[in-house]
Amino acid sequence: MPVNERALELSLAAAQAAADKKAQDITIIDVGDHLYITDAFVIASASNERQVVAVVDAIEEALVNLPEKAKPVRREGERQGRWVLLDYVDIVVHVQHTEEREFYALDKLWKDCPTIPFVDRDMVDAGAASPEA
Repeated sequence: MPVNERALELSLAAAQAAADKKAQDITIIDVGDHLYITDAFVIASASNERQVVAVVDAIEEALVNLPEKAKPVRREGERQGRWVLLDYVDIVVHVQHTEEREFYALDKLWKDCPTIPFVDRDMVDAGAASPEA
């Protein structure tokens, strides 16, 4: 069963907020058929601890500013700034330092789950603005 509309809205908004803060390797995984506690994981990487915190802050701000506000029910890992988890019930956001992303390999752990396409709107805008050769 695909993710519900709310989970999709939250996932895409979180992914875009992460992209706006230059997070890398942004992936949305539909885990709804395998986990009963959430519908999707949003996973993003950052190259240093300060960027991890900036990405997390941007995601929280973006989701609280949605027409139907969303605040995390749980937030873990912020002190270390290496792997921060934001639990929104419908989705769980993982912002990881690049080294943690490689070591824990959540993408590989959940490789049997479908992914939800995400395209950074800045990349779409850049493609539309650039002249074709």
